[in-house]
Amino acid sequence: MRTRNLLLLLILVAVALFAVLNWSVFSTPTKLNLVFVQIEASLGLLMLGVVAGLSVLYFLSVVWLETAFLLETKRFSREMEAQRRVADNAEASRFSEFRQQLDAKLDGLRTLASPSNESAQIVLTRVTALEATLRSEIDRAINTMSAYVGELEDRLERTGALPLGTLKG
Repeated sequence: MRTRNLLLLLILVAVALFAVLNWSVFSTPTKLNLVFVQIEASLGLLMLGVVAGLSVLYFLSVVWLETAFLLETKRFSREMEAQRRVADNAEASRFSEFRQQLDAKLDGLRTLASPSNESAQIVLTRVTALEATLRSEIDRAINTMSAYVGELEDRLERTGALPLGTLKG
């Protein structure tokens, strides 16, 4: 139960207890002026009726607000579910379209890379030739570097800066 409802309930219980304890005063008739008319009635019972009526109106308004809130929440929930379904369908269609485009591109690449394709054979031959050339160039560079290192080692040994056989392994 919410705090304000609990507070209102406590106030109503206090008013009821007050009315029970002072019932003789509450039920004593008095002259009441209602602007145009004067009547004789019990002021305590009249005020007690007003408090009871206002309490009933309050509880009815709370029930009405809660019901309106629940209905609004249910409506929003249905709208959110519909929007989620639309988004899921759109996402699925985007994925299927992407899949179709990807398949088309892959088919094109397979056609280009097939062994029966003349241009693919030319490219493969050129790549093989370039690979052989690159290997020979690397071997030549390694041999040249080894010669330079050997010559440098010989010079260092002749000058005495390096003991004999230090670098040879």
